[in-house]
Amino acid sequence: MKIKVLFLLVLTTVPATGATLNTERIDQLTGLKGKLNEKEGAYKISFPREDIAVSVDGWKMAAFMGLSTWASFIKATHSEAMVMGDTVLFEDEVNLAMFVALESGLNVTALHNHFFFDRPRVFFMHIEGEGTIEHLASSVRLLYDKVREFRVAHPTPADSFLKPALPDVSTITADPLNKIFRTSGEVNRGMIKFTFGRPAKMHGVTIDSTMGVNTWAAFAGSDENAVVDGDFAVTENELRATLKSLREAGINIVAIHSHMIGEEPRIVFFHYWGRGPAQKLAQSIQKALPATAGTTTKPRAGVR
Repeated sequence: MKIKVLFLLVLTTVPATGATLNTERIDQLTGLKGKLNEKEGAYKISFPREDIAVSVDGWKMAAFMGLSTWASFIKATHSEAMVMGDTVLFEDEVNLAMFVALESGLNVTALHNHFFFDRPRVFFMHIEGEGTIEHLASSVRLLYDKVREFRVAHPTPADSFLKPALPDVSTITADPLNKIFRTSGEVNRGMIKFTFGRPAKMHGVTIDSTMGVNTWAAFAGSDENAVVDGDFAVTENELRATLKSLREAGINIVAIHSHMIGEEPRIVFFHYWGRGPAQKLAQSIQKALPATAGTTTKPRAGVR
């Protein structure tokens, strides 16, 4: 009897095998030939970004050295499959790719660089999702296809957002923005900044806005030709909805990462950059704020 119990225990602890995944269907849907890691039960597709030459520190970099887009599939617990991946993108591709990923139901979990002194600059967008093989593989294919289509239409990566130049002297009118955010921002030479703290715990200590747990938005330029840049502090569960809200408003996401370790709840930070009329930008930021309203402290202006 003891031998039988031990045998059953071993069976239940063996990782799910790739045989439980329809790998041929993944290949068909993504248009790529993957490779199965039988030990881990994971199936990985990948391709090198060799369509644009990249140099790092003056050296022409081979895709083998870290310029490959990939997505891996594994059997999930609560659905048919889970996908995780990393997408190699140039600056002008990032927000198109993020919009496509979010609209297709994938989650975007990180956006960052891997190099210094790279030309053109390269960013890496991490994705994940759960669902059916059909949905996940089709979403991954759509993401890759949209990036390819954009690059074919724009062979040379852009080096700016291609917006009208900002005025040298900022003249943002504070009152309309104060009304939108329902608080008074910090004014400085025609610019204005709003900061919204939220409590968290770290090493058993309560931390808040002054310790860096905050969402902020800073406006410069003129009322009709403005820029907003800032940072959102969100929980993992709030990240997707907040990213989606800003992308639908045309505001560019430029980084997604952590600022701390060991905090409770876990806080994810993402930085953004938007262009347009100041009030329209403020309304877009304000619209995204309710995603964090449940745990955000009373809005207050302050210096980040």
